[in-house]
This record gives sequence, C-alpha cells and structure tokens, in this order.
Amino acid sequence: MSTGNKAGLNALLTPEESVLVLIDHQPFQFANLNSHEPTMVVNNVIGLAKAAKVFDVPTILTTVLEERGGLLVQGLQDVFPEQKPINRTFINSWEDERVVDAVKATGRKKLIIAGLWTEICVAMPAIQAAGEGFEVFAVTDASGGVSKEAHDMAVRRMVQAGVVPITWLAVMGEWQRDWAREKTVPGAAEVQAQHGGASGVAFAWEMQLLAERAGSGA
Repeated sequence: MSTGNKAGLNALLTPEESVLVLIDHQPFQFANLNSHEPTMVVNNVIGLAKAAKVFDVPTILTTVLEERGGLLVQGLQDVFPEQKPINRTFINSWEDERVVDAVKATGRKKLIIAGLWTEICVAMPAIQAAGEGFEVFAVTDASGGVSKEAHDMAVRRMVQAGVVPITWLAVMGEWQRDWAREKTVPGAAEVQAQHGGASGVAFAWEMQLLAERAGSGA
C-alpha cells in the first residue's frame, strides 16, 4: 500500500515530487469508452499533459500493441512531439521494465496515472505501484472504462489499495498552489483557457474585461 501521508500539507502534490504516466489513449480503447464522453477525456488528458509540461513534471507516454490498437491520439502526442511512446505487450504497464525504469529514473515517488481503460490499464499499475511504495494518484476524468460501472468499481478498488482519486484540474491546482508563483501562472492560465471548459470561458471573459478597462484608462 502507498506509504505516503493521506492528510496534511505533504499529502498534496508538488511539481518537484510528481511524475506522470499516460497509458493507452489510443483509438481502439476510445472505441469502447462508455463511462465518459470520449471528447471530454481527450480534452482532459491533453490539458493534463500540457499542465505537466508547464510545471516541468516528467511525463511518460505508453501504448499497448499500437500496430493494432492505433497510435497515441495526435493531440496528446503533439504535446511531446519528441517522445516516442513505450509500446508494450503487457496489459499491466507496471510489468514492463521500461516503464518502471523510466519512472524510477526520475527519482520521484508521487506517481500520477491516467489511462484507458480505468478497470484494467489504470487499476493494474496503480495497485501494483502503490504496493511498491509509490504514492499513487489516479486522474479519474482523464481516464475511462468500458462502462460507468467498470470505471466506478475500478476507482473503488484502487482507493482500497491506497490510491488517491483526483481530477486533472485539481492536479494543476495543487502544482500551482500559490498565484504568487508567477513563473508558471501564464502557462497554467493558458491551459485552463484551452481545456478548462466553463472555467476557461470565464477566465477568457475576465481577461477581456480587464483589457477593455485598461484600454479605457479606468
């Protein structure tokens, strides 16, 4: 089971302690994604990936049998154009030494996972990694299962194993933590504007109002 604190300030994510693994966001998996609207999962995982880039969080991409299941969705690959996903035969990515070695090479113990499907390709590595001393966070709205029940039961099972469920905007919020950390504010704001749904629209509106006020000399 994860050994990290489950409460208190140290239970929250920081960019310096985090490593992100994105698993199997491929056409075959999306074809039988029924727990969420697929376009929402695409939006959310790309937003999560962009946030990781803003905060310099190491991100590992992996696919399964991409020659049959399809390449990583283009929008996600475009965030890391130089990175070739680790293409596996193992259903459980934590049984692939290349994935585990890539995570361990970062020296980070707060492991954030999102993938398709939740009940298989997220739950398996999350539960195993939690048992090996990692603090594991499953990004539920950047993941999805073959049914709502499959997704929900997977989240319940992971929680029983000590995995923390979290949403992608919550991840970015914990990484930012303080708006006085000005270095990452523009990047975080851009990600929110592009992928934050209603929050992004409201933010763009606020920026418009501020610009108009500045232009009027008010």
